[in-house]
Amino acid sequence: MKKQVFLFLIFILQFGFAQSNLNWKGYFSYNQIKDITEATDRIIGAGENALFSKNILSNTIKTTNTIDGLSGQTITAIHHSNTFKKTIIGYENGLLIVVNDIDGSVTNVVDIINKSIPPNIKRINHFMEHEGIIYISCDFGIVQYNIDTLNFGDTYFIGPNGTEIKIYQTAVLNNEIYAVTVFNGIKRAALTNPNLNDFNQWQTFDAGFWNGLVTYNNQLVGSNLNNRVYKYNGSFFEEIVNLNQVNIEIRTYNDKLMITTLNDVYVYNTSFNQLAHIQSSQITDQTITFTCATVINNTIYIGTNENGILTSTIESPASFEYIMPDGPSKNRMFSISSSSTNLWAVYGGYNIEFNPYLYIGFSLSQFGVSKFSESDGWLNIPYSEMLDAKALTRATINPNNENETYISSYNNGLIKIENDIPTTLYQSANSSLESIVSGSLENIRIGPSAFDRSNNLWITNSRINNGLKVLRANGQWQSYNMESILAAVGANDYSRIVIDRNGTKWIGSSQNGLIAFNENNNVFKKITEGVDEGNLPAKDVRALAIDNRNQVWIGTSKGLRVLSSISSYNNEGQINTNRIVIQDGDIGQELLFEQFVTDIEVDGSNRKWIGTADSGVFLFSPNGQETIYHFTTDNSPLPSNSVNEIAINPTTGEVFFATDRGMISFQGTSTKPADDLKNVYVYPNPVRPEFVGTVKIAGLISKATIKITDIEGNLVHETTSEGGTIEWDTTAFGKYKVASGVYMIFISAEDGSETTVKKVMIVR
Repeated sequence: MKKQVFLFLIFILQFGFAQSNLNWKGYFSYNQIKDITEATDRIIGAGENALFSKNILSNTIKTTNTIDGLSGQTITAIHHSNTFKKTIIGYENGLLIVVNDIDGSVTNVVDIINKSIPPNIKRINHFMEHEGIIYISCDFGIVQYNIDTLNFGDTYFIGPNGTEIKIYQTAVLNNEIYAVTVFNGIKRAALTNPNLNDFNQWQTFDAGFWNGLVTYNNQLVGSNLNNRVYKYNGSFFEEIVNLNQVNIEIRTYNDKLMITTLNDVYVYNTSFNQLAHIQSSQITDQTITFTCATVINNTIYIGTNENGILTSTIESPASFEYIMPDGPSKNRMFSISSSSTNLWAVYGGYNIEFNPYLYIGFSLSQFGVSKFSESDGWLNIPYSEMLDAKALTRATINPNNENETYISSYNNGLIKIENDIPTTLYQSANSSLESIVSGSLENIRIGPSAFDRSNNLWITNSRINNGLKVLRANGQWQSYNMESILAAVGANDYSRIVIDRNGTKWIGSSQNGLIAFNENNNVFKKITEGVDEGNLPAKDVRALAIDNRNQVWIGTSKGLRVLSSISSYNNEGQINTNRIVIQDGDIGQELLFEQFVTDIEVDGSNRKWIGTADSGVFLFSPNGQETIYHFTTDNSPLPSNSVNEIAINPTTGEVFFATDRGMISFQGTSTKPADDLKNVYVYPNPVRPEFVGTVKIAGLISKATIKITDIEGNLVHETTSEGGTIEWDTTAFGKYKVASGVYMIFISAEDGSETTVKKVMIVR
């Protein structure tokens, strides 16, 4: 295993949402290149839902993602206009985004999304610029867009009888526009015709089956579905090359013609002499496939599905380098786990019904895992090094040794990773883990695991009688039979496990609600739906958290419940949970009623971060009565409202959101409380006029009193800390912004045993 080596000098990551908000960071994958485009001074690559560019002269890399205003949807085409200094981005759902090079502004254009046509045919396939007009090829037809004024022109529906038809690509030659359609060959019309929105004005130029067309050296060059590329000589199409594969992309730039298939890139000059032929088999360090290609100043840039942009030169086409910003290997993260220094991302998984064969496609996922640290960036461990374990679901970091991590597989058991190297795969032959089918075929569905205070690892093993296992610190295994508490054992899956300070294991299940177990009395208890059975809104428990007040927060597929105390486990009789009722005027409403809760995390201030399947992320006050934040794709850089997992760095307070379209983080203010007030600090300091955000006071102890006064002693803010950090919005009790000056911060422990004083300067 080796860490990715990046061949650029400087990596620039743009932060800030809505121009200057520094609370957000993006952690996107740039491996899979959807399209590339050429600018005067740089090459721009489009990943799944984010862009990056490399300056050809300085070698600097710049990224653009949802933090900067892009959408989390899937990109399908990009084009840079050197004339108007703008980059236009097209999406699978019909969205257009225009990025202005001059002022950095990002404009969302939703006209195609809002068109009254079926949503599944709004995909944007290609951009062609001609005299300031972008001709947009879509799955329904062609749309005119003025790149200078950012206004739409006509829409051409040129299918039979004016119906919608997929357009692959357009080209202009001798003041005529040509369009490659999916079923009706190449259509042609005169650009001077004022009535091009009449389908009758479009004539069939060639009735063959084509999928690409460009104008090159004053000729039409097209790719046919017979795997050949032709040039039109004025009378008929003359073959240039037999690709032996279906063409993926054909393009021209300056004086070069580029043709791309899955495994080959061909480069031609204006005389149609082949200048280069790059084959994927020439890349021996890994298996890659191609998506697109271009040439700038004799350097070939090839988009790949696996490793960013591959570069070579026409003179030395056997020497390759990669261009790709540091990032995770995939955007679609099934789960994440964070410690104070590391974050692990896992990409395998199962579908909503816990079926690992239907998570992606119809077979078990074969993905690796990734590890991130601020000091070292991303380390991507490929599937080839994961000991043949498929459908990986969760990472559990040893709290006493961060160099030891366990990865759960929903088919092959449990992997132990030591010092970033997978060393052991625990299966039935070398552990007490059990398969759900007999015989030689292993089907060991290991769900989440958790360490207790004695460094024992508790493991859930789905769909078997002995569903709870423990790998003790001394290396011994033990199993616990759950037949007495479970219904439909053979269909029961486990979603979460958390362990409280008393050693009680709280286990979320798909069919049996919440299960509690403590080995000291060897008793299993169950909380399920129904008023007399525990009062859960559903038996399908997906999220669990124990907060700082020893309450158990339970997220299900149909809402939220709270168990008032972990000590309820010791009570006789049925354990019951409570719903949270919030007041909306005179009406009481249940918090997160019928919401599919995917994760619950508790920060240093005992606030609850809750992820949902389709409604984004919520931050609630400790008791759930106040909604502090509700982040969605509409009001934040969240790339998707489908949030799979949340993780919090307990030291920095950074909150990570893993979605099905990428991961971002929010710089939270709630960190673990310190033991004393010796290391209290204030940031930013000074607060300059251009700063947008809040002042943070960090390094606090729990329940510290903070009073902020102006230099004359007038109180402007007062609060009490619950975690290690508080924030001040630089207003006087929320009424108005305080004036420029030095402000004193007086901090004292709850019992007055410790005090400290800090200063902050504010410049308006």
